[in-house]
Amino acid sequence: MVTRPSHSPPIHLPPLENGDRLSRPEFERRYAASAHVNKAELIEGIVYVASPLRFITHAEPHGRLATWLGTYAAMTPLVSLGIEPTLRLDLDNEPQPDAVLRLEESVGGQSRITETGYLEGTPELVAEIAASSAAIDLGDKKNAYRRNGIPEYLVWNVYDNQIEWLHLVEGIYQPLPMAPDGNIHSRVFPGLWLAVDALLSQDMPAVLTTLQAGLRSGDYQTWAASLTHP
Repeated sequence: MVTRPSHSPPIHLPPLENGDRLSRPEFERRYAASAHVNKAELIEGIVYVASPLRFITHAEPHGRLATWLGTYAAMTPLVSLGIEPTLRLDLDNEPQPDAVLRLEESVGGQSRITETGYLEGTPELVAEIAASSAAIDLGDKKNAYRRNGIPEYLVWNVYDNQIEWLHLVEGIYQPLPMAPDGNIHSRVFPGLWLAVDALLSQDMPAVLTTLQAGLRSGDYQTWAASLTHP
């Protein structure tokens, strides 16, 4: 076994900086060594270090989104919500989505928790708050999610005050249609209904009322029962 002499200088990794082109293992090494970096993502082999987040354009919308998704996860067996998890997609992509909704592997979920606690694979729904990051979220990141087969992708474009909820059809993201009740219904998670206008206008009681209607629907009740009694 070769040991490093005690007088040898320590090995210093280069700092993690915007625009670096790295493999995922090298990205992880530099990220772990960069205590000053609060959030960084590897998208299509390029490093993006996040800017400080404003309350109005990110933190507050993020809270509304998490309330909606978290309520669904709390009421649904074997479904979990993650906020900004490190997601190992492939060798060129390791994003930190604003929110991830996933099924447990035991009931067919396509993502898994590694021995070191990271999320790996393709969670069933990924959501992003797109403010200063809109070009990335709607460009390279969207393509990475599509190529890795993530079934549903929700993007809240804060500056345009729009929500785009996409689902994967034959390898292409298509917008989920508006249901007859004026809301959008997930095709992956039965009962996950979104009152888009209410969410955009900060009417959270209406958002949660719509979600409760979804949780009372026959499709949801049948599906939720099948998760615990296959």
